[in-house]
Amino acid sequence: MDLGIAGKVALVTASSAGLGRGAALALSREGCHVTICARGSERLAATAAELPGEVLAIPADVTELDTPRRLVEATLERFGRLDIVVANAAGPPPGRALDLQDDALLAAIDANMLTSIRLVRASVPHLRAAGWGRIVLLTSNAVKQPIPTLAASNTARAGLWAWAKTAAQDLMPDGITLNLLCPGLHATDRIREIGMTGPMGDPEDFGRIVAFLCSTSAGSVSGVALQVDGASTLGLL
Repeated sequence: MDLGIAGKVALVTASSAGLGRGAALALSREGCHVTICARGSERLAATAAELPGEVLAIPADVTELDTPRRLVEATLERFGRLDIVVANAAGPPPGRALDLQDDALLAAIDANMLTSIRLVRASVPHLRAAGWGRIVLLTSNAVKQPIPTLAASNTARAGLWAWAKTAAQDLMPDGITLNLLCPGLHATDRIREIGMTGPMGDPEDFGRIVAFLCSTSAGSVSGVALQVDGASTLGLL
């Protein structure tokens, strides 16, 4: 299936490993020019070498206040346009709700809610100018079914979902879609670090789902939080 995005320019954050890498790889294989970023320059360079298309690799921590704007500007300088934005950031440490102090909650909200919002705000003027855009925010199936030991993540990501659900309505008239992808367990460093076990999805398969949401055929899919979790979310909504 031709996704219709060859030649488009994509920005994928926190993309040297895991689900971010899977997204960047899938978009590159579809013919997109891709900007990737990560905190570790060595692993970032290795990922850039694996992508088949033209790549701009920027060592950066996307959770720093000014980084989203700088990534957008660097992408525009290199490729002259921006069409697709995939927002990703590492999740916060484990913790149960009543054990979390203010600083832990605020750090999670900054990294896993406000960081993505900043990236969308920096990108939208350029997508609107083009009259077309795709935005995908990588979160967790915890926005539908909170994970008891990841209370900080639950809080931040559910807040991002509420923001995105309303922002999607504002963007649809401009030809811009905004969706959440909500993974369950995938074989990533993050899942290994927090000790979660169970059937694992393939990050590259997840990346192909990202690419479909960014396709020309998905123009009516917006304001959706799509679980990619092997049926592990039990709720009906």
